[in-house]
Formats: sequence, structure tokens, C-alpha cells
Amino acid sequence: MTQLPLRAQLASALGRSAATLSRMTGRGDGSVIGGRVGLMLEPDLLRKLARDRKLALVSATNGKTTTTRLIVSALLDLGEVATNAFGANMPAGHVSALSQHKHAPYGVLEVDEKYLPEVLDTTGASVVCLMNLSRDQMDRAAEIWLLAQKWRRALSGKPTHVIANCDDPLVTWGASTAASVTWVAGGQRWKEDSWCCPECGGPLDRKDSFWACRECTFHRPEPHWVLDDDQAIDPRGQRWLLDIQLPGSANRSNAVMALAVAETFGVPVDRALPRLREVTSVAGRYTMVERDGRHARLLLAKNPAGWLEAFDVADPQLPIILSVNAQGPDGRDTSWLWDVDYRILRGRPVFVTGERRLDLALRLDVADVPFTLCGSFTEALAMQPPGRVDVIANYTAFQQIRSEFGRAV
Repeated sequence: MTQLPLRAQLASALGRSAATLSRMTGRGDGSVIGGRVGLMLEPDLLRKLARDRKLALVSATNGKTTTTRLIVSALLDLGEVATNAFGANMPAGHVSALSQHKHAPYGVLEVDEKYLPEVLDTTGASVVCLMNLSRDQMDRAAEIWLLAQKWRRALSGKPTHVIANCDDPLVTWGASTAASVTWVAGGQRWKEDSWCCPECGGPLDRKDSFWACRECTFHRPEPHWVLDDDQAIDPRGQRWLLDIQLPGSANRSNAVMALAVAETFGVPVDRALPRLREVTSVAGRYTMVERDGRHARLLLAKNPAGWLEAFDVADPQLPIILSVNAQGPDGRDTSWLWDVDYRILRGRPVFVTGERRLDLALRLDVADVPFTLCGSFTEALAMQPPGRVDVIANYTAFQQIRSEFGRAV
């Protein structure tokens, strides 16, 4: 790799020092402050750090952190990989990740959907992985059709190779201006944000996995990779059992996306898949924590699509604790709770906590789901009998719970 200019070297070094100090003082993992310090000293630091590396950018509404982790695991077969492992997915986090792994020839960066055009333009990444788009943090991220349009403009005219989920019409539309696309049939459980054609506004007709606009030519492209229940079908028609340890159909979708990206980097499935099987938890997601004989499995759900996937993973035989906040990273508008069908929780013990527990309690009451209101997560957990319990929390509520257990990962 080309040596950084002196100013960039100094900015990178001071950023790493700030990150280390943040970790040592217990203020955070350093993944944001280090990048901020570096960018203050050298505003073009991200471009300089990205130069001469082969980078993949991973963006979606749900599953970014997990898919990034799976891709990294696969690419370790090639050598050192720089990545923002804790989900700091804006430019400061990218600077911190690349600074911490300054000699890594490869990089896999999770990117916030809104920042993808900027980060792609700055880094010149050779690969972009796009998985899904659904409503999320409307007070910050704006309408998802606008995000898809920004993706289209960002990819147009660039040599970037895109790996995209063709089962999501908005993702397909966003990716279709790219010079080269590998289409993956990764599935789309949540369809409530994609019943209209993003090209002309007409209705989309759906039959099984196929979709097409009734009024124009926009339709689902023929996939190169296919997720078929618990198997991935590669472009040569060979089937591979996705016997990964991460639970649920959403993670099998994440895995087939990761395999497609890994093959683009030159890692074949027979070498990538064993590495995917080694991943058991991602930034606390799916971690089992224990207190006083109570074993709580932590599940993250930030929006209606994410709650749908969390319900798929949750054990219907177990009690469940739900925790919702509405801080800045969550989005301050909790109206999305009304788009989640909570009736699936009927018949099991439900405990509600979090800063916006009353919002969630009202939603459950309307859905005729009995629940117990708790003042804190600690109180909710203490009310459980010894044994297992599932916990579903949105972003800041999830991080608060992790902090109670020493940020288990």
C-alpha cells in the first residue's frame, strides 16, 4: 500500500490514540471519536485511507452489521480485513476502522443507507452489497424511495460491482444503474413498503417470489444466486447447506449475500462457508446472558421489518421481554409500532419496558395482547422464573441492556 502523506499519518495516529483513550476510560469503544479526531485534522482522511485497498460497502435497512461480519469472516481467508465491527457506519466510523487496520489490503464497511453515496464517492469501493430497504427513522433518514433514488445516482457511471437482493423491488431499482450487478434472490418477508413500482408508481403484481409492474417494464431480474429455504444455490446451480449458527431465515439471507460477495473477492463457497459457520454472535445480537439462573437471549429489532424477523427467531414457548426507546439513534417517532403485528405474541407471557414502554403498551392493548408493565429491564428480568427468556429491544434499549452485562459480544 502507498504510504500516507505526513498530515494524514498524524491525523490517523491521533485518532487511534483518542479511540484507545475512550476505551481505557470506559466512555465507549472508540469507533466514532477516533474517526472524528482524524477528520478534524485531515478532512480528506477517509479517501487517503481507502486508497489501494479493495473495499466492499454493505448497506441496507436491516442486517448490515450481521452481513458485514459474515463477509469479513469469509474474507479472512485472504488476509487481514479492516472493518467497523461495532456498527459505527458513518464516515467517522469508517475512518476509525481503516486507521485501526492501516495495513489491511481488504476492507468491509457497514454503511448507513443515507451515507452510501458519499462514502462510495470518497472511497471508490469496488464492491457494494445492497440487501433491503424499508421504513426506518423517518425523522432522520427520510422516505425510502428517496434513498433508493440516491443509490441509483451514486452507482450510475461508476465501475463498482453491486451484489443486490432482487427480491426487494426498491433495492433492484436502486441497483439497476450499476455497471455490473450480481442478483441474489435473498427473500423479502416484509413487503409493506414495496407494493408500488418505484419506476412509474404503478401497482406491483406478485406471484411467489416473482414481481412485476402492471404498467411498465420494471420486473424482478433473473437471480444468479438463490436462497432456497436452508440452502444457497450458486450461479453454477450447485446447492450448499447453510448450516450456520445464527438463527432465522433473515440470517440465511445474510449468509447467501455474504457468499456472493466473497466469491466476487475470489473466495469460493467451499472456503467461505466454513468461516460463516464460525460466527455465533454479532455485536451482542443473539447473545445469551445469565443472571440469577435466568438465561436471556438478546434480539435486536429497530423497525417493523426487524420485528417481523425477530418474531421468526423468538421461541413461542418462552416468556418475552420487549424494550423500546426513542432516542436519536432510534428515531424519535414511535408511530412505526402500529405497523407491527403483535398478535403473534398472544398466549405467552409478555413484559414491557424501556423509555417508551407506554407507547408499546398501548399498541399491545389494542392488539389484545396481555402484558406486564415494568419500570426497568432489571425488574422485568427479575420477574422471570429461572430458565430461558427472549428479549427483543430496539437500538438504544438493546445497547443499555448489553451495558448491564458488560457489553457481551
